[in-house]
Amino acid sequence: GVKKPYNPILGEFFRSRYAFGDDTSAFFVAEQVSHHPPITAMFYHSPEHHIAIEGDLRPKSRFFGNSVGMLLEGYAKVHFGQWNENYQVTYPNMYARGILFGKMVLELGETSTVTCVESDLAFDVEFKTKGLIWGTYNQIAGKIRRISTKEVLYEISGNWQTQIFILDVREKRRLGNLEPTVLFDSAKEHVVPQLVACAAEQEPNESRNLWKYVTKAIVENNLDNATTYKSAIEEQQREDAKRRDAAKERFVPRFFQLETDGNYHPKLKTISEDPVKAKEDIVNWVFTRPDGLLQNFDKAEDDPIVLAAGLAATKSLPRH
Repeated sequence: GVKKPYNPILGEFFRSRYAFGDDTSAFFVAEQVSHHPPITAMFYHSPEHHIAIEGDLRPKSRFFGNSVGMLLEGYAKVHFGQWNENYQVTYPNMYARGILFGKMVLELGETSTVTCVESDLAFDVEFKTKGLIWGTYNQIAGKIRRISTKEVLYEISGNWQTQIFILDVREKRRLGNLEPTVLFDSAKEHVVPQLVACAAEQEPNESRNLWKYVTKAIVENNLDNATTYKSAIEEQQREDAKRRDAAKERFVPRFFQLETDGNYHPKLKTISEDPVKAKEDIVNWVFTRPDGLLQNFDKAEDDPIVLAAGLAATKSLPRH
């Protein structure tokens, strides 16, 4: 059981905010909207930058001897309000190698696409998995092309964890010889941490609060306790399902809803173009507790379990 210690339960959610160096902000919420099949819906919005992201993730597991593959279905849409452009994104797949013997390694594989009808551009990128003998991890190769004419404009290559390069195909054709230039360098990027309210301000089914005992046990390398706490959470989920069945109740997600296109979308439908009003609406929607009050992000963490697990309020939730 502890090989997959964080197995999201129905109705579990995680919410956070970002404070950028230019005094702008962003907000995020993700919710487990289905358990069978597992589906996670997400929402991100930065009012001042007019950037919005929404989508859902539908993983399917496949076992390949000493590896396990996570086939990632679903959708993601990125909206840039400044240019009124929408980018549709598909996910690559994930693989965990060495689950039975050898060194365990996580890598991405297969193809992902990014398509923008407004700009008439598409990006097809292959995440290359390492071969048994040859190759290296985290390599990518892709092309940016016109949708209408299929003309290739740029070639993308490199390592998605370190450096990614771009080559202007038309310039190379004109000059005869052209070296690619750096498009992305992770060493020069600054990761802005997620800000999460302390455990006392969280609801019982918020991720960090829900799994804090499991996290503490893992940090202490006590796998027996981790399994016990995980089993208790899963047993409570089964009891909740039985109660809903007996009462003929249907689970209703809190932040998202299934729509006619077959995808989950945020229930917050109208967001103002005014950053101040947009920020107010999003904060009220994401961070209002059942008692009607907003989460207090200024309150210091004092939960002994969270502190023992080493989870400061500004750190990200362990991936699960």
